[in-house]
Amino acid sequence: MQASTFSAASLPRHVVIREMGLRDGLQSVKTVVPTAAKMEWIRDAYDAGEREIEVGSFVPPKLLPQLADTAEVLAFAQTLPGLRATVLAPNLKGALRALEADAEMMLIPLSASHAHSLANLRKAPADVVAEIANIRAERDASGKRTRIEVGISTAFGCTIQGRVEPDEVVRLVQAVLDEGVDAVSLADTVGYADPAMVSSLFERVLRVAGDKLAAAHFHDTRGLGLANCYAAMQLGIARLDACTAGIGGCPHAPGASGNVATEDLAYMLHSMGIETGLDFDRMLALRAKVARWLEGEPTHGTIWKTGLPKTMKAGAHA
Repeated sequence: MQASTFSAASLPRHVVIREMGLRDGLQSVKTVVPTAAKMEWIRDAYDAGEREIEVGSFVPPKLLPQLADTAEVLAFAQTLPGLRATVLAPNLKGALRALEADAEMMLIPLSASHAHSLANLRKAPADVVAEIANIRAERDASGKRTRIEVGISTAFGCTIQGRVEPDEVVRLVQAVLDEGVDAVSLADTVGYADPAMVSSLFERVLRVAGDKLAAAHFHDTRGLGLANCYAAMQLGIARLDACTAGIGGCPHAPGASGNVATEDLAYMLHSMGIETGLDFDRMLALRAKVARWLEGEPTHGTIWKTGLPKTMKAGAHA
């Protein structure tokens, strides 16, 4: 039998890894990382080549004290040339704070699961869409250039509701595009997706959103995070979310592992000849720092344990 030959013809030549650890990662752990350490994290990530980082979320401090310093952290990140510092804004009040802070981009979550939406945002999806319309109007009236990306969470299933219909995901994507948002992304919030599901749903959403489908967000809950990233890349998705040390997760998926690990994703891409601009030595040094700052909290990933293979030189850039 003749061995098959891998072809990267259908894959992006360059992929942006958006670091989500400072928001999606930290909101899921109890440890409050000091502001100075967060700034060191951002600086080290920047020095490692990362150019898009979600630095926090404008939520009430009493709900997420881990992210109470988002405005200060964002202001620091905005001093680094060429860094796209983004924030999550779960509602209109948070969006107004993002606009006031001149955030380059705000990510607004919209759950495709009715049950998850009520548990997470205390609003039905239709009400969230209406609020997104108000946010877009406020953005336009302010004259700010802050981009609005809507992340469709629980797009592949929900630990509360169970099945999420693909038709509902497509409907919500169309609804927010009709309201004038700049981009949408799909998130496997609780780690239910497999590569076949990713291919099917992304194909459907691409028909509606085209190049406004800007990113994929996968959790490694059941060990399929990297495989799902690959499936998305086969459809041309060239912006993937990940967290240093694989931290994070969803409060409605207790016991689950977190997001795809930034360093593991970068290794896979580099091994396949896909550019990310990231420096492995610096990334692994940062991972060690994050693990120290989060001592006692669960961390994940594999490349930090094994190191790079002999076929890949130390100090390599992905």
